[in-house]
Amino acid sequence: QVQLVESGGGLVQAGGSLRLSCVASGSIFSINAMGWYRQAPGKQRELVATITNGGGTNYADSVKGRFTVSRDNAKNTVYLQMNSLKPEDSAVYYCNALLSRRGSFIGYETYWGQGTQVTVSS
Repeated sequence: QVQLVESGGGLVQAGGSLRLSCVASGSIFSINAMGWYRQAPGKQRELVATITNGGGTNYADSVKGRFTVSRDNAKNTVYLQMNSLKPEDSAVYYCNALLSRRGSFIGYETYWGQGTQVTVSS
């Protein structure tokens, strides 16, 4: 069993900051990439930011310069520091991990967290 649990969402005024965390736990052998996606009401889920186990990052154009993704490999944790938040950043934010499980011959699989709500008021 593998679980991804997010925390840190909430309500913030425009221009404010939030920091999201996501911890992966369970029978994990290795984690490749981790990242964050978001889904606003009536819209498709979209990539926000990803980070590889080597530290390589990728950001959506809409968040470049405002959001920073980081990870602690020893803690199987990924973070998303969100600054200068805008109302259009409001969404449910989902943690994502590409990982392999102990004892599995499947290789890398994608796992999702349950999501955390971020609401930015104008």
